Amino acid sequence: MSLSTFFQQCLTGISLGGAYALIAIGYTLVYGILRLINFAHGDIFMMAGYFMIFAMASFPWFISIPLVLFITVVLGVSIERIAYRPLRSAPRMSVMISAIGVSYLLQNLATYLFTALPKGYPELPVLKKIYQIGGLSASFVTFLTPVLTLIIVYALMVLINKTKIGMAMRAVSKDYDTASLMGIKINRIITFTFAIGSLLAAVGSVLYFTDRMTVFPFSGSLPGLKCFVAAVFGGIGSIPGAVIGGFILGLGETALVATGYSTFSDAFTFVLLIAILLIKPTGLFGEKTTDKV
Repeated sequence: MSLSTFFQQCLTGISLGGAYALIAIGYTLVYGILRLINFAHGDIFMMAGYFMIFAMASFPWFISIPLVLFITVVLGVSIERIAYRPLRSAPRMSVMISAIGVSYLLQNLATYLFTALPKGYPELPVLKKIYQIGGLSASFVTFLTPVLTLIIVYALMVLINKTKIGMAMRAVSKDYDTASLMGIKINRIITFTFAIGSLLAAVGSVLYFTDRMTVFPFSGSLPGLKCFVAAVFGGIGSIPGAVIGGFILGLGETALVATGYSTFSDAFTFVLLIAILLIKPTGLFGEKTTDKV
C-alpha cells in the first residue's frame, strides 16, 4: 500500500468515524440525563434520511437541510413526550422496553409508508464535489465530516460547561431528585437533551447517507448499534469518549475493508465491545457509579 493510499484510507475512516461520533453523542447525552439507552436513536437517524429524500423532491438543498434538521428534532422530542415521559417514574426496564418498541414502530412505519425497497438518497452537489489536496482526492463531505464533528463537539462542551442550561443538565445527570427540589425544570431539560441528540442524528444522517446513497427501513439498525458500541467503548455518559469511540470504529472498519477483510468489518465492532467490557467495563472515560442507600 502506497503512502498516498494509506492517507486516503485514513481520511475515509476519520470521515466515517465522525458520522458515528455524532450519532454516538446522542446515545451518551440521553444516558447521562435519564440513564436510558434510547434504542430508537438509530431509527431517528434512518427517518432523517427519508425526510431528506422527500424534502429534496420539493426544495433546494439549502432549504431541505434546515427543514430536515427541524423535522427530526420534532420527531425526537415527540418520542420523548409520548413514549418516555409517561414512564418517568416506572422501573428502568419498562422504559427500555418502550424504547425497543419505538424502534420497531419506526422501522415498520417506514416499511409501510416507503416500502422495504432501498430508495436513492438525493445528491447534494455542494457535498459531493470532489476536491484534491496534495495526494488526497475525496468529496467535500469526506473532508467536512471530521472538521464539523470537532466543531460541534466543542460547541456542545461549551454549552454544557459554560451556560445556565448546561449547568442544569449536569445537575440533573448527577442527582435527578435533588435537581428537581432545587427548582430545575426536569422535563424541560430532558426535552432539550432529546432535541440536541435528534439534531446530531440528523446531521450525522446527512453526512453518512451522502456517501452511501441508499436509505431503507432498517438502514439505521446497524449504524445505530455501532454508535451505541462507540458510546460504550468511550464510556457511556462521556461526550469525548463517544467521539473517540466513533473515530476508532470508523478507522478500524476502513482498515479492515482496505486490507481485504471487509467481511469482518461489522464483526470488528462487536469484538471491540467484548474486549472493552472485559478489560474496562466502564469504557475509556467512564466513571464508576455508586448506588445511594
